[in-house]
Amino acid sequence: MAKPAKTPRPRAETPKGFRDYFGSDVTERAEMLRRIAGVYHRYGFDALESSAVETVEALGKFLPDVDRPNEGVFAWQDEDEKWLALRYDLTAPLARVYAQHRNDLPTPYRRYAMGPVWRNEKPGPGRFRQFYQCDADTVGTSSMAADAEICAMLADALEEVGIVKGDYIIRVNNRKVLNGVLEATGVSDAEQQAAVLRTIDKFDKVGEAGVRALLGKGRLDASGAYIDGVGLSDEQAEPVLAFLTSKGSDTNETLTNLRTAVGASEMGVQGVDELEEIASLLAAQGYGPDRIVIDPSVVRGLGYYTGPVFEAELTFDILDEKGRPRQFGSVAGGGRYDDLVARFTGQRVPAVGVSIGVDRLLAALREKGRTGDKAQGPVVVTVMDRDRMADYQAMVGELRRAGIRAEVYLGNPRNFGNQMKYADRRGSPVAIIAGSDEFDRDMVQVKDLILGAMIAQDATLEEWKDRPSQYEVPRGALVDKVREILSGHA
Repeated sequence: MAKPAKTPRPRAETPKGFRDYFGSDVTERAEMLRRIAGVYHRYGFDALESSAVETVEALGKFLPDVDRPNEGVFAWQDEDEKWLALRYDLTAPLARVYAQHRNDLPTPYRRYAMGPVWRNEKPGPGRFRQFYQCDADTVGTSSMAADAEICAMLADALEEVGIVKGDYIIRVNNRKVLNGVLEATGVSDAEQQAAVLRTIDKFDKVGEAGVRALLGKGRLDASGAYIDGVGLSDEQAEPVLAFLTSKGSDTNETLTNLRTAVGASEMGVQGVDELEEIASLLAAQGYGPDRIVIDPSVVRGLGYYTGPVFEAELTFDILDEKGRPRQFGSVAGGGRYDDLVARFTGQRVPAVGVSIGVDRLLAALREKGRTGDKAQGPVVVTVMDRDRMADYQAMVGELRRAGIRAEVYLGNPRNFGNQMKYADRRGSPVAIIAGSDEFDRDMVQVKDLILGAMIAQDATLEEWKDRPSQYEVPRGALVDKVREILSGHA
């Protein structure tokens, strides 16, 4: 008789596009978010923690238009055959929350939110299907003071976590200016307008001459392939080129150049006026172009944003995988989106917000060495006599009540060397040692593991020659001695 087939064991592996976060990853992120939340709170923003699951309808732009309703999101049907999905970002849930609770919320409503989001997209290097976002938004006002406030708050948040002035720049543009430039070209066909915008987005890569060629008949790319152009005349292309080269030596010059680029376009002029107001409000608060600058090169979310847009870029160099220096790049972005809440209410509700890429900002802080030293582990109370476990637990209880992170070794206590190896792997600063002899004399051994490790690395340094790394103290002085050692290494 054949033996029944064994059920195969599941593979212990992280699903594709996901990752696990350990110790210092979690604590460093939590500390960074705590600091950012402090800035947002100081600006009068309230915390909001919305559901991680939304209806697919509430996600709006991810509504199914084919037979795959989970396109871009992780979606499923509930028992009522209603499609639900893990949230794709933190903005769509805000629109739903505001529309649902608007009668109970103040207007304008300032909120910040932090948490994971999920995207059902192809993963790649540094691109995961689950990641953290940190958003702040103001809903219910069209005042440019709200846009200026978001930019100032973003600058303060970056500096609060350790990105110093000079290591970042926040660039501000306006979607209305782009619309004004399109009007000035005389192009009315939607498809051709989209082609113009895509060409504008290539300015950093191909330069003024390349954009001029692509707006016209086309050009040869680096591989020798011919890229068809948009087909604009030289006269039609001129407002676009004027816009792309409008960045001046100061804010006034930039705004003057932008007015020339948009010509008689009413929407374009309105966009330039809004940028001028934002710059004036920021200057009144002490935020100059060394931190926040009007920059026409910012082109983002063309189908989403309706007014000012901004992007925070880190300007310091890092080394790429080939050892070449390059700038770190963008860590946050946002803008004004006045059409999102209207999907629920039927009425236009003005809103502006910013989203920080948490993982990218944390990576930047690590590059600059500004996330602090390696996370310190707990004080470890070793076990020399398993029959005295209650006494060891009493010690750890005292340490914890004194605000000191501590734990009792809970493995097999037979091999003391393994206990020390455990303390080393935990990054423990101090070990507590007490056997029958110490208990009889009401004493305890306190071992400075940090100093011991330093001496082991280099025992020749004069400053360590006369410093003991282990102390015998009265049992009642345990907490004070541990505090003294920890403060000495702070």
